[in-house]
Amino acid sequence: MDVTSPRPIDAAGLHALIVAGGELALLDIREDSAYGRGHLLFAVSVPLSILETRIDDLVPRRAVPVVLCAGPGDDALIQAAAGRLAGFGYTDLSYLEGGTAAWEAAGYVVFSGINVPSKAFGEFIEATYGTPHIKPARLQEMMDDGTDLVIVDSRPLSEYRVMSIPGGIDVPGAELAYRIHDIAPDPGTLVVVNCAGRTRSIIGAQSLINAGIPNRVVALENGTMGWHLAGLDLDHGKEDSFPTVSDEGQRRARACAARAADRFDVPTVDHETLEAWRRDRERTLFLLDVRDPAEYAAGHLEGARSAPGGQLIQATDRHIGIRGARVVLADDHGVRATMTASWLIQMGWYDVYVLDDAMNAGPLVAGAHQPHVPGLDAVTCEMVTAGDLVQLLATGDAVVADLADSLAYRGGHVPGTWFAKRLNLPANLEAMPDAPTLVLTSPDGVLARLAAAEAAPSGRAVKVLEGGTAAWAATGRPLQEGPSHLADAEDDVWYRPYDRDHDVEAAMKEYLTWEVGLVEQIERDGTARYRTYP
Repeated sequence: MDVTSPRPIDAAGLHALIVAGGELALLDIREDSAYGRGHLLFAVSVPLSILETRIDDLVPRRAVPVVLCAGPGDDALIQAAAGRLAGFGYTDLSYLEGGTAAWEAAGYVVFSGINVPSKAFGEFIEATYGTPHIKPARLQEMMDDGTDLVIVDSRPLSEYRVMSIPGGIDVPGAELAYRIHDIAPDPGTLVVVNCAGRTRSIIGAQSLINAGIPNRVVALENGTMGWHLAGLDLDHGKEDSFPTVSDEGQRRARACAARAADRFDVPTVDHETLEAWRRDRERTLFLLDVRDPAEYAAGHLEGARSAPGGQLIQATDRHIGIRGARVVLADDHGVRATMTASWLIQMGWYDVYVLDDAMNAGPLVAGAHQPHVPGLDAVTCEMVTAGDLVQLLATGDAVVADLADSLAYRGGHVPGTWFAKRLNLPANLEAMPDAPTLVLTSPDGVLARLAAAEAAPSGRAVKVLEGGTAAWAATGRPLQEGPSHLADAEDDVWYRPYDRDHDVEAAMKEYLTWEVGLVEQIERDGTARYRTYP
């Protein structure tokens, strides 16, 4: 069989494959924006334009069944993705015949938005357990009255910095049950959990309730979006984060984790078994470190990837690309891993484990995770430093194409750089000014290196900025913000309401309505396996 030619599978056959529950990588290879307009529930977004940078982390086992999804008429995209994956060693490649249109025509549900399984799960939890909430206006009244309360923001610090509730502190999701005992030691203190919208507010609040803390816990209705829509002021640029856990706080946190482990039947695994699973070629293993990223960087198990627990539940499809895979969670005291596992189990992941005594089985590895990028080692291209680029630009001998996504490009790019898409690179280069040298960049330079050969037909001398835009910024040179020099349309990213520069309030209302409506869609779809517990 020619593994570069994927086999067609019709909608009914794919539906049966999903329901069967075995290992399956269901990959949507369109740009995130097209994916966000309509996709299968459990399809994972792996755009062809950045496929090499995501595929190894999301689909590490080369023999796993892979089904490619796209829209109607995207045959060339499917063939290109299949050829690239076959070149990386993937051997079981199929594609959804007729794309999302055929799926919908067969009577199955197509979902808009991103991270849908997790978003829908949050709504399912609120509907199932009646997670209590508080309206923004009422919370403001209580704050004005001096009510004994704490506001904990369950998002990563990077999101918290952008906008936060006044007085709130950052305590990302999996950290809540671990750190709340030092933040609110008095059982009479009201605990309010918020996020940007709904999901992490609901899951965060319900986590503390499931953990059995004595405090009253509520979710802030509609999070910071609801706060803004209520006409209340948000803080920006705050850095107020969680405190160090005390001995008493840790004791209480472990008791919470034990209650959750008992209620949700959270299994554990020892290091010996983990090593056997690492050697198993018939099953896929994801070893995920659910601690704070700074703790991960300070020292983690070899082969573990950083997946902070709250974000893992919020966006499972960004960390695990194979349904039915084994998942082992690790942290130092077991609290965060246990709480995270309890949620994955409720989401329908049946092969989830907490690693016993995770950080005490030998030397740890320091540093941030460096994804393996298939094919990168074989790339040969001429590199230029930031200093070299300054000289090239000063003489007018170069034009620079930035292959970052449009949102990252807006956030900061080398001044004068043109926004371009790898997927449309030949046409994009024709739209750019002529110059003898073309310099490619991307956030860390990896995507630029991968695309260098694809830019060669332009006839220019192609070079790559060493270390990408991050290296330019690290030298202290300025970045230009906003959209400018666009060689292509900014239609590659699924923009969140607060990423937009106009009609923000209308987008927020539409988004919140969409989240609430997911429960009904999930029921109609019928492929989710959310589980309830007494």
